[in-house]
Amino acid sequence: MTAPSTESAPPVPTPSLTPSPSPSPSPSRSFERPPAPTGRLDVDKLYAARLHAVRVRPYLATALFALHVVESRDVPTMAVDRHWRCYVSPAFVARLPVEELAGVWVHEVSHLLRDHHGRSDRVARERALHGVADRLRMNIAADCEINDDIYGEGLVRPTGAVTPGTLELSDGELMEDYLRQFRLGPLTEEFAWLDCGSGADGLTRGWDLGPDGAHGLSAQERDAVRFRVAQAITGRPGDAPAGWRRWAEEAFHPPQQWRELLGAAVRSAVSGSGSGGDYSYGRPARRSAALPGAVLPALRRRPPRVTVVVDTSGSVSDAELGSALLEVTAISRAVGGRRDLVTVVSCDAAAQSAQRLCGEEDIPLVGGGGTDLREGFATALRTWPRPDVVVVLTDGQTPWPVSRPSCRTVVGLFGRPVRVNENSGDYRPPSPPDWARVVTIGAGAGRAA
Repeated sequence: MTAPSTESAPPVPTPSLTPSPSPSPSPSRSFERPPAPTGRLDVDKLYAARLHAVRVRPYLATALFALHVVESRDVPTMAVDRHWRCYVSPAFVARLPVEELAGVWVHEVSHLLRDHHGRSDRVARERALHGVADRLRMNIAADCEINDDIYGEGLVRPTGAVTPGTLELSDGELMEDYLRQFRLGPLTEEFAWLDCGSGADGLTRGWDLGPDGAHGLSAQERDAVRFRVAQAITGRPGDAPAGWRRWAEEAFHPPQQWRELLGAAVRSAVSGSGSGGDYSYGRPARRSAALPGAVLPALRRRPPRVTVVVDTSGSVSDAELGSALLEVTAISRAVGGRRDLVTVVSCDAAAQSAQRLCGEEDIPLVGGGGTDLREGFATALRTWPRPDVVVVLTDGQTPWPVSRPSCRTVVGLFGRPVRVNENSGDYRPPSPPDWARVVTIGAGAGRAA
């Protein structure tokens, strides 16, 4: 099922999508297929709507003004391509109130900011979804991700816009999640014409100007726009909906394969046998019934405790220390969000005292000298209560303990070229011991041992 154009598409057997043969004073649906376009594009009205969108959503101003308008009679309403051109139907602009048109501006630029074209391409490769009907489903799923929370507070939702409720789905999910939950059918029939352009689903249209066309943004310019918008959202806490706040956080700290590997390694360590388990008389063992007069303790699972040793020696850069703070936050999520169960030790040639995690911005990372993480291990194992898992974040330029610690160990190595001793071409730093689970983190990383 393809999104029809305004001139050559066959009629759709749905009453709400059939253009009325005679003019009617009642307002038509904002997302209906428009009648045959006549006249020129009313740019004054279109730009007035953009100004209204900027006034009610100031954090999107950079993105809204970055869009270049292209008049087109091949699009049913408004559409975008991945190069930040906005294709506009003159008839659609003529019939829509300025307030609703402002909502369409925000809707279309949201596709580009949230990289729906790139995400659709990845989903198509992973799930073998290559048909036109599959791309229509992606467009509808992307609209559900956007429309569930961007309207209100001065921004009018265009009449007929698809929402999760329209498809009997829940709010607050991502395009990829919605795509798994519905198929084309009765609930989507009225959106058969939907076409937000290649910027929404990644499928190139015949009317796209392409990468060599005029007024397209380069990859660097697109990234700069996203970064500016993310800065505006995080700089005004509480003003943006939850979907935009989530997007802004991921724009600054995008998901990385190595972060998933590190989290998986920590979760595997804390869920292993002997981790987070202890005997307690709070609930007697079931075997006590076989021994009258005796009460046996039961083995009970308790939340695991994690101690993170951060290498703060002079060979570790500020950027790597910043990455280490992000990993501490990710580790707290890996143990269920219990920050009181995570302790941090900073270590160069000597270890500092262990600090219980309250917030990543409050962690004092003290050091700058040589490196001997054996001291960090010793301090971590002396903390009380004793940790179930020790996580070490380091560049690897350190001696390691000779014997295996009494708890599980995960080593996160900053991914960068190995530094060698200038006075000896044969010198290589000691590798992490075999008893540690090793994950390479940072740029160019994504390996686990």
